Amino acid sequence: AKNGVASSTIDWLWATNEKSADYSFNKSHAACYALISYRTAWLKANYCAEYMAALISSVMDTKDKVPFFAARCEEMGIEILPPDVNLSDHEFVVVDGNIRFGLDAVKGVGYAAVEAIKRAREDAGNFDSIWDFCERVDPRAVNKRSIEALIKCGAFGSTGASRKGMLEVLEQAQGAGQKIQQDAEIGQGSIFDLFEAPADGGSGNGAAAAFAGPSHPPIPEEEFEKNELLAHEKDAIGLFLSMHPLKEVREALLAKVDRPLSELSQVKDGEWITAGGIITATRKLKTRAGNTMMFATLDDLEGSVEMIFFESTLEEYAHVVQVDAIVTVRGRVGNDDRGLSIKVQTCEPFTPSVQEVETARAAAVQVAKGPESLILVLDAARLPASTIEELKHIFGNHTGEADVVLDVRTSAGARLLKLGSDFRVNPTPSLRAELARILGEEALATPA
Repeated sequence: AKNGVASSTIDWLWATNEKSADYSFNKSHAACYALISYRTAWLKANYCAEYMAALISSVMDTKDKVPFFAARCEEMGIEILPPDVNLSDHEFVVVDGNIRFGLDAVKGVGYAAVEAIKRAREDAGNFDSIWDFCERVDPRAVNKRSIEALIKCGAFGSTGASRKGMLEVLEQAQGAGQKIQQDAEIGQGSIFDLFEAPADGGSGNGAAAAFAGPSHPPIPEEEFEKNELLAHEKDAIGLFLSMHPLKEVREALLAKVDRPLSELSQVKDGEWITAGGIITATRKLKTRAGNTMMFATLDDLEGSVEMIFFESTLEEYAHVVQVDAIVTVRGRVGNDDRGLSIKVQTCEPFTPSVQEVETARAAAVQVAKGPESLILVLDAARLPASTIEELKHIFGNHTGEADVVLDVRTSAGARLLKLGSDFRVNPTPSLRAELARILGEEALATPA
């Protein structure tokens, strides 16, 4: 200031310095980042499935990351195959261009358990039933909780048995398996072992065929209802893998909300947001003042967030806030040291028509083809001064390659203003929804 520098320049310089101090490093460090970025981009472009398999394997212990990257794989045309006790390894691996879920990512199944499963496979081949699995895999490494998780997530799918049926006979299978393994350890044989098959391949003693070994009761064929099946799957591996309830309405939901749940961490504390997804859990409690409130978990295809319903809101929307309900909510984001949440003000069921789903899909395909200019029709006489700052903030949160063109209607006629490259955006449905909220739907209409 003493040198006569303009106050606006001083403010700009100070703000720039603050940003630099927040995250800055020297040239050699930047060079390393650049090299890693280039190599990563090359791998993703040339070995897409292998790259994504390695990426998901690196975040297996992070609850929110696996669903996020699994959704990215689906967008790339890479299928995430379910975990399988006969086919899976520790980590995510590539199989014919798709990715097989790693067993280490199944909740309750650790490294030692997977090693025991692999050893049993190598010793005597694939498992043909839950009975066979319990007889051959070391029970000290793979306990009941681990097997339950493997059943729930569909890891015994290659045996052909129902998940509900296997859970019903699990305790029997474990008991029988442990007995066989204990007998083998102490050398305790069975009377049936006396009847060995003759070396010449003949039938030998007729008793051999009749007493070939212990038999097991059949596994019940009854299966869980679809909602139960998906709930068990979500509980075991953290995401819906075989079939997500939101897949059919994905594009329509994205068009309705401000942004996916995976991006809520970028929203400032206290900011209003429209979000959507499926309710996967609810929990009511009483406050010290005697009021009722509810915590509910909202999931979409990429992430999850906790919703908070206070008593007045809960009373109004209790009929909507149900497990497995697909909803859109409006509320304030809580983004502080206590975690991420949405303090809900409104909650509405999301039931798009077939036409709405098809329209949203067509719009998503158009966006995927390439960025066209985003044209906003604005009436200068009705435009509050604060709108400019709001637009700068929104554009900054949706950066991309599409130019933004303002078709400004003034008393002197229409004026077209093309914004600079610093304000290019990714014209996603969530961006359009946010713009429509502050400018009105008519602002997004293509001008004549």
